[in-house]
Amino acid sequence: MLGLRPTAAEPAGRVGDPLTALGATRTVGALLEQVLDAGLCQAREVDPVFARDVAGRVAAFVRRGGKRLRTAFVWCGWRAAGGTGDATAVLRTGAALELVQACALLHDDVMDGSTLRRGAPTMHVDLARMHRAARMTGPPEAFATAVAVLAGDLALAWADDLLTETALGSPHGSRLYHEWRAMRGEMVAGQYRDIHAQATGSSGVDEALTIATLKSALYTVERPLALGASLAGGDDYALAALRSAGRCAGLAFQLRDDLLGAFGDPALTGKPVGDDLRTRKLTYLLAVAVRLAEATGDEEAAAVLAPGEVSRSDDTVERMRAALERTGARSVVESKIADLAAAGLRHFDRAGASHAVRQEFASLVERASGAAPDLTGEDV
Repeated sequence: MLGLRPTAAEPAGRVGDPLTALGATRTVGALLEQVLDAGLCQAREVDPVFARDVAGRVAAFVRRGGKRLRTAFVWCGWRAAGGTGDATAVLRTGAALELVQACALLHDDVMDGSTLRRGAPTMHVDLARMHRAARMTGPPEAFATAVAVLAGDLALAWADDLLTETALGSPHGSRLYHEWRAMRGEMVAGQYRDIHAQATGSSGVDEALTIATLKSALYTVERPLALGASLAGGDDYALAALRSAGRCAGLAFQLRDDLLGAFGDPALTGKPVGDDLRTRKLTYLLAVAVRLAEATGDEEAAAVLAPGEVSRSDDTVERMRAALERTGARSVVESKIADLAAAGLRHFDRAGASHAVRQEFASLVERASGAAPDLTGEDV
C-alpha cells in the first residue's frame, strides 16, 4: 500500500467539493505528487538502482502530462449521481486512473514501436539510450523493451494500491472495485484485439469499433463515469445512463484520436503523425476508407489501404492519407464523432444531473472529441 500522508493544506485529507470538473483536474495534480513521492520512497527502500532507473522514469512520465480527462469524468459521474461534500475518494480514484493511463501508454508504445510521447522520447527509446551511454552489454533494444514493460507494470501496481486503499475506506468500496476490475480486463482485451487485427490484416468496420470500445472508450469515459457514480452510491438507472453516455463519448474521443493520428500536428499532439498508417493499424477511419473504396471501385485507394508491408514508406503513408480524404472516410468519421458526442449528452441527461454538471460534461466531451454537443436540450 502507498500509505499516503495528508498535506499541510489538508491536514485531515479532505479536499472539499471541487466546484467544477476543471477544478478536479487541477486538484488531482497535488494528490498525484503525493502518490508518486510515496511510490518513489518505497522503491528506494527496495533498491536504489531500480528506484533511479525505473520508478524515477515512471514518476517523471506521469508528471509530464496528460489532460487528466479521466479524473474530470469521475467527478462528472460522482456529481451526476448526487455526490457532494468531501471529494477525496473521487480525486484518489482519478489519480489511480491517471496511473493506469501511464501503464497503458508505456506498454502501447512498446507494442507499436513508437518513438515520441508527450513531446519527449518514449520510455523504451530513452532506456535504449541509457543502455548505450552506460556501455552495457547485450542488445539495447531488448533491454529497453523489457524495462519499459516493467515500468508499465509498476504504474499499474501503484494504481491498484491507490484504488484498493480508496475502496477499503469507502462505504461503496465493493461497487468501486467491481468497476475497476472490469475496466482492467477490458483494457487487456482491447489491446489484444488491436494487435490481433493488425496481425491478421483485418479491415472490418465492426471489428474496428469493437477495438476502439474495448481499448479506449471504456476506460477513458464509461468506466470513469461509473466509478464516480459508484462513489456517490448512484442507483442502477443513473449508472446505466452514465454507462451509455460514456460509451458514446469515449468512442467519439477515440475516433478523434484516430483522425489526429493520421492528420494531426505532432507539435500539438506530442506524438508522431502517420504511425497508425505506417503499420496499418485497424482503426475505424481505415475500415471506413476500405469499405468506401470497394463500394466506389476506387482500386488505387483499395490497393494502398490493403494489408501488405509490415512498415510502410513515407510515400506510401502520404498515399494512404490521400486515400482517406478521397474516399470520403475522413468526412464520414467527422460526422460519426458529432453523432456520438450528441448521443452521449442525450444519455447523460437521463442520469438527472443538474444543468451545471450537464454543461461540465458537454464541455469535456467537446474537449475530448473536438465536437460540440448541443447544450440547449432541444435534441433530447
